[in-house]
Amino acid sequence: MIPQKHYSCLFIDDDRDILRTLEKIARENKWSFLSFADGNAALEALDHSLFDAVVVEFSLPGFSGLQILEWLKTRPHQPEVIIVTAKASVDSAVKALKLGAFDYLTKPFETVEKVAFCLRHALEKHELLKKMQQFQGPGVLPGPGALPGAGTPEEFENIIGKSAKMQAIYEMIRHVAASHSNVLIQGESGTGKELVARIIHKNGPRALKPFVVINCSAMPETLLESELFGYDRGSFTGAVADKMGLFEVADGGTVFLDEIGEVPPSVQVKLLRVLQEGEIRPIGATEARIVDVRVIAASNKDLLGETRTGKFREDLYYRLNVIGISLPPLRERSEDVPPLAYYFLKNFSRKMGKEAGKFSLDVLQAFQSYPWPGNVRELENVIERAVVLTAGDTVTAKNIPPKILSASFYAPDNREGDLSQLKYREAKKRALNIFNRSYIIALLEKNGGNITAASEKAGMDRSNFKKIIRKYRVEAKA
Repeated sequence: MIPQKHYSCLFIDDDRDILRTLEKIARENKWSFLSFADGNAALEALDHSLFDAVVVEFSLPGFSGLQILEWLKTRPHQPEVIIVTAKASVDSAVKALKLGAFDYLTKPFETVEKVAFCLRHALEKHELLKKMQQFQGPGVLPGPGALPGAGTPEEFENIIGKSAKMQAIYEMIRHVAASHSNVLIQGESGTGKELVARIIHKNGPRALKPFVVINCSAMPETLLESELFGYDRGSFTGAVADKMGLFEVADGGTVFLDEIGEVPPSVQVKLLRVLQEGEIRPIGATEARIVDVRVIAASNKDLLGETRTGKFREDLYYRLNVIGISLPPLRERSEDVPPLAYYFLKNFSRKMGKEAGKFSLDVLQAFQSYPWPGNVRELENVIERAVVLTAGDTVTAKNIPPKILSASFYAPDNREGDLSQLKYREAKKRALNIFNRSYIIALLEKNGGNITAASEKAGMDRSNFKKIIRKYRVEAKA
């Protein structure tokens, strides 16, 4: 739970009863606050004081709450903004959320508790974003060892990687996990979205409650609705007993909605109800049921783009995307391929009782040159196959699929084969290339990657030796 001090709120509404309700909530939580019925006076206060949260009426006399919201988004210090209105509409809600409002509440308030809950979460998000700014500034990223308890720089809770992009993801996960906010994880298939969701749940305040997973793309519309929300006995043919939906199963915990972009429009409406009101209605039920769940959603689609084409609801998108995490594809962090490859090699060798513990250099180079369209999942499958096929302690080119090797500029010349099947000129060229590359790699290995020392051993000028290194795409540091 967030601390009940050091938070400041600004309330702007021409309805005195609404202001009294908001002031009462602030006093009970020991937050400092200012209240205004006039928009101009509120702007003056905003210009001279810093607030963590602002609650503003959508339509003030001669003023618009959206105008205040837009103005705040131009300021260096940006509080979380909650819009309240007595004239609610889907269009106005979408517009407010699109402009960056934290939430959109209708008047009169249904309960004071719901408003207090909303304000607490707004302050929690504001605090979270302040922490995240520490590493999201220009060129500011946590270095190795920056995460207490995260283990080595290469590994964080079974997510492997030492790249700057992954270090930033680790830090974001650590802060996000401590909150109750909904999270939207976006990234290509195989980037580890479910793994990140599990880590967020495991390290958060709901860790001891259920973590329920559902793949939204794997079920037809009618089945998806009953799985999520359940049904009452007799609601349709075959419903011989009540069935509890996954949102009820996860009450107090987390629901992970994988491939949320595949959810049909009719189910999107019901999901929006859960996020807005914390209510579900099982199929055939006459009364709604209250659930308390955190929703973590994931998609390999551009959901914001899907809202523009009408395939995904805008209001649902903004409710889900309270905190957004974008996982980078493996091709954008090629420096993480070796530690990932060795991690999988160690695991599969242990499981299969094999001795394989290393890769030949040409295999590692091919790994780093390959674009990995299937991301980490594809790399894992390739390593598993390699361990199955490897007899000794080293995974070599013959244990790797040809398509992986072909990504490396010189991979074809590293494959074992019968040179007698080639014409003399081609066989000679291939054998010479294999020799040259193997000779350069061996020299660099013996001299610890030092190009100057290796060129001296070869009796060559350093600049000429570097040209040969570039020609055969040898990584001296590797």
